[in-house]
Amino acid sequence: MSRQQDPKGVILTGYISNIEVLSPASGVNSAEEIESSSLSRRTGHYSVQNRAKNAPGKPPYHRCNSQDSLDELAMDDYWTEVENITLSGEGDAEPQEEVQLKVPDEGEQEEAWLTEAGLATLFDESASDPEDMMGLLSTLTRTQAAAVEKRVEKLQQTLRKRNKQHQVPDVRDIFKLPGTPESKEDEAKSPERSENRKKDITTDGQAMGLGNRAGPAEQSVSEPETDINLEVSFSDQALSYKEGSKGSSEALTDADDKLPNFKLSRDKTGLTKVGDLSPQDMKKVHRLVLIEMTALFDTAGIDLKTHKAVKLKVKESGLFGVPLAALLEQDQRRQSGTRVPIILQRLISHIEDEGLDTEGLLRIPGAAIRVKAVCVELEGKFYEGLFPWESLKQHDAASLLKLFIRELPHPLLTVEYLSAFIAVLKLPTKKQQLQALNLLVLLLPESSRDTLKALMEFFQRVIDHKEQNKMTLNNVAVVMAPNIFMFKGFRNKISEQQEFSLATETANIVRLLIRYQNLLWTIPKFIMNQVRKQNTENQKKMSKDRAMMKLLKKMAYEREKHEKPLSEVDSSSQGFIRVQAPQFSKVSMAVQLTEELQASDVLSRFLSQDSSVSVKREDLCLYEIGGNIQERCLDEETYMKDLLELNPSAEWFIKCIQR
Repeated sequence: MSRQQDPKGVILTGYISNIEVLSPASGVNSAEEIESSSLSRRTGHYSVQNRAKNAPGKPPYHRCNSQDSLDELAMDDYWTEVENITLSGEGDAEPQEEVQLKVPDEGEQEEAWLTEAGLATLFDESASDPEDMMGLLSTLTRTQAAAVEKRVEKLQQTLRKRNKQHQVPDVRDIFKLPGTPESKEDEAKSPERSENRKKDITTDGQAMGLGNRAGPAEQSVSEPETDINLEVSFSDQALSYKEGSKGSSEALTDADDKLPNFKLSRDKTGLTKVGDLSPQDMKKVHRLVLIEMTALFDTAGIDLKTHKAVKLKVKESGLFGVPLAALLEQDQRRQSGTRVPIILQRLISHIEDEGLDTEGLLRIPGAAIRVKAVCVELEGKFYEGLFPWESLKQHDAASLLKLFIRELPHPLLTVEYLSAFIAVLKLPTKKQQLQALNLLVLLLPESSRDTLKALMEFFQRVIDHKEQNKMTLNNVAVVMAPNIFMFKGFRNKISEQQEFSLATETANIVRLLIRYQNLLWTIPKFIMNQVRKQNTENQKKMSKDRAMMKLLKKMAYEREKHEKPLSEVDSSSQGFIRVQAPQFSKVSMAVQLTEELQASDVLSRFLSQDSSVSVKREDLCLYEIGGNIQERCLDEETYMKDLLELNPSAEWFIKCIQR
């Protein structure tokens, strides 16, 4: 680094992070005196350790792959920000309970993983519906099935070591395809068939359904580097890359405009964003994404270690230091439908109202004493509407925003997935890194995911004014990285070299989150196809119940009798779809299907025919309901005829967007 360390400088030891386990970077501080640099830590302070007087100023600089985009000079703001965070905790008298990480016992991690993936029945027959589990297994790709197999095998080995009388099914039986007669004894007599079993695990569309899951050897990924293929499993693409030795390890570049201009391949059945699906289908998405994310890292030979945060005594009300879920529950009682904490929304609005052209926005800290006083005042006056926003200075507001993130009892990216976010940079290509980030964003709890999105959108708006405020993508990333990745209560120390490496790694992750946010909140089509396949399998199971089928037929008949004239029944077979809008005066309308008809055209026609609709166009959505999906808000560029072919039993509703 270009600056020298003050003999009285300090390093953080209240944060723990190690390369293999968690890795949020701790900072080493410069000697620059920033009069207004320290923010209040009202709930306690980070523990610090004085560095020896003759100690070097910064960790020795050794370039690694993750540092290619942010060199020593570019990281200067990072260490200044770490210093500000450190100083902000000094002088607070109130003790702070530290976050303790629980390292899973042997076998515990596999059990937790299988449970989260909806596969607990594999080790606990009473855990869930085995038929539902088999429906999930039937959708898995080659690499996804291998990831499940690996966890089951590890759990089997652990249980054998424990000498427990606990029967875990043989992996080969779990993935035994329907109609395959041989038992484990048969396979023991036939090594050749046993060896071929792995090739039979979800080999192609015939086994998996929907025809888009051929193995990597059969699927050639021919898209240009800038395309993100959402139709083929990311882990299968990674395996194709690995087996074919295509290209070489890529490094991120320094300049903002040198990052690849990745784009999503357009799909005629429409893109699906977070928030477009029903909670039931999102639960299926979570399970499939967990399996896919694990398979992607397995393909690269990266062993992810997950952790659970030990339960803490936390504030149950207030603004700062309150768990996100509790804060949102508190806000929703005041404002129904709130998805991002109101205080965070208000801070962002205030910063923007003051103008985004301010030089050093987010980088220059507010005055310590003033920010501390504002914190106390906000806690007492915010919800009563008595806080004097006109007196809040812009840099103080930016400091409060960063303080809000750091004060969360658990990190925004969660203890469970923080190590995986940092491990993303170990993947060999930028495309794979982006695909992994996409999956990790989808795995986050809804509260964390929505809050993270609001922050990334705000950061991009700041960057859009970089000519005036001098805050480029790199600048914003290095300033915000320690606020997002460093959180209170980590005790174990890390080496200076680890500290330096983690600084650049976390800054690069924030850089990618900001740069590619329009892609990262998208649910890949191959995951959607697996959800559709699973729903179809579940419907087949239901169809075995004759009483249920009889009831469904009666309900369908009654609905058609009341809602559709006889001349309009089965209109889709005549080249029409019937679009219903029960929330509005125009209950339904028939729309002729053409090759070019899109969801946006249906909405436009509806609005043109019903002048009584007072809802804004952007607040309306055409929904796909039923068939092989529970409910899905359609992308306006969805081609209706193509989607009808994918889900011929769907019904179509125009409703206000449920977000």
